[in-house]
Amino acid sequence: LDHIPSVGYSSWLGSYISAFKYVRNAAQILQEGYAKHKDAPFKVPTLHRWFVIISRNHLQDIQKFTEDELSVGEYATGHCWHADYLIGPEIRSNPHHITDGGTYFTRNFGLYHPNIKDEVHTAFEELLDLKENAWKSVPAMKTMREIVCRVSNRVIVGLPLCRDPDWIDLNCRFAVDVAIDANILNMFPTFLVPFVSKILPTTAADMQRAMKLLDPIIKERLECMREHGDEWSDKPNDALQWFMDRKMGCTTRHLTINMVTANFASIYVFTQALYNLAAYPQYVGLLREEVEAVIQQYGWTKEAMALMWKVDSFLAETLRLQGVTVASIHRKAMKDLTLSDGTFIPKGTHLLVPTCVFHRDSSVYEDPDTFNPFRFSQLRDDGDENARYQMVGVTRDYLPFGCGKHACAGRYLAATELKTMLAHILTSYDVKLEDRVSRPINMHWELHILPNPTARVMFRRRNNS
Repeated sequence: LDHIPSVGYSSWLGSYISAFKYVRNAAQILQEGYAKHKDAPFKVPTLHRWFVIISRNHLQDIQKFTEDELSVGEYATGHCWHADYLIGPEIRSNPHHITDGGTYFTRNFGLYHPNIKDEVHTAFEELLDLKENAWKSVPAMKTMREIVCRVSNRVIVGLPLCRDPDWIDLNCRFAVDVAIDANILNMFPTFLVPFVSKILPTTAADMQRAMKLLDPIIKERLECMREHGDEWSDKPNDALQWFMDRKMGCTTRHLTINMVTANFASIYVFTQALYNLAAYPQYVGLLREEVEAVIQQYGWTKEAMALMWKVDSFLAETLRLQGVTVASIHRKAMKDLTLSDGTFIPKGTHLLVPTCVFHRDSSVYEDPDTFNPFRFSQLRDDGDENARYQMVGVTRDYLPFGCGKHACAGRYLAATELKTMLAHILTSYDVKLEDRVSRPINMHWELHILPNPTARVMFRRRNNS
């Protein structure tokens, strides 16, 4: 990769100094590289490998190349996350399962929204446990993480497992455990990874724990399927049953892998949105006014969620400034490639698109570092109702869900869950930060953006809720 310019030191020893800086300052380093090299590729060192950073002008290249040429699956299961070793080789067997499931739930979402709304209401009531009209302080990240897990799992595994404290605890920590074990494996040469992975206890223990919880439920459902066929009274309406109906790996292990990996998304996004809601109370009135007007006319329905433009915009702006990662698009070159600008990409190179840079580009967004919750709804109000201005939109300038055919298939489901939760808070509670004047500061670890884990938010039940 000598022909591609570097940000930071490029010597063997110097690159490790730059790599340690990258751990806590990835966004700053990517911004520096983009300012210096503009639309030309550049590379940055990490503790594990070099990454080649490409611009928005290369998005067409990303979409043009096939999976055999530029792979997203190899990045996820191979040399970065090592999911095939940590979670199991079954994750490679049919990578379209989750995509197909996301498409199905998007098309049939009206069937599932009543369950989501029920779980949102129940989870907030049980986990906040508010008394009278008094303010109560809660650990924001921990509480919201459990609520999001319960709501997501109501669709993924259904009742009663979605409320099982052991299952919720497992799903809250699983993505973090995989990331920790993957970072440990990345410290070893490739030929040692299969052996070291066998002695890492965390992810393997999580998988055994998940299978123990799911196995009796799967066996019970298989018995009902053998006895009653495709339909029976009280047949579950969730992702687990959808996979089982389609005979998509009906072993306990395979189904468990599909269920726990479906929880990777959206765990931290809602905590960021809650911090914004509490930090900027001047916007609550307009948001609440929109929600109450829409609910009064359409009720708590899928159609109502689609009409909450300001709520959608609030979440889109949260993702623009405080997304899950500073680079939402990752690929690995499976063969030698040449980009449209003539840049040669050798086989095995890891590519990143620095979406955090695009999301703060002053040539695209006015006052880009300022949280403007109605930025996107104002664009829709100006007469363009195009999906490009929605939370789930995918454009050259807004990419929290990736791009092209590999854009997150579950983003429509996730968006509706998040909007339902935010609308519920607006109609049911008042919120404020505890002992803070400004928004809690995020944490950064390599590509990841994490909500402040210790900040507390105060809730009070509204008089008319």
